[in-house]
Amino acid sequence: MNLDDLRNRCLAKTAVTEELPFGPDTLVFKVAGKMFALTGLDEADLRVNLKCDPERSVQLRERHEEIKPGWHMNKTHWNTVYIENGDLSDELVYELIDHSYELVKSSLTKKVKAEFGF
Repeated sequence: MNLDDLRNRCLAKTAVTEELPFGPDTLVFKVAGKMFALTGLDEADLRVNLKCDPERSVQLRERHEEIKPGWHMNKTHWNTVYIENGDLSDELVYELIDHSYELVKSSLTKKVKAEFGF
């Protein structure tokens, strides 16, 4: 997986935008204005911060050395997933992106969900 694959997976989802709110080096993906993925554009190796169910986060971190507590994020709810130079399958990374998106989407208010057709 590369940055283009990551971007395409995120942008293919409903109501997703990409922004640079923290400066030119951090690409953020939002669903209906709420962050669900972010990645550094100046990093040597591709990694992405993704929201995750807290119990699942612990399990993933125990099973995969490429999944760590979220860098500069709430470590209970966010993981940093090291994509390059690791053994994670693209399928698992895609599933973690989908999980993050669904968690954030489910937290939206009824009004926002209706506005975006969720």
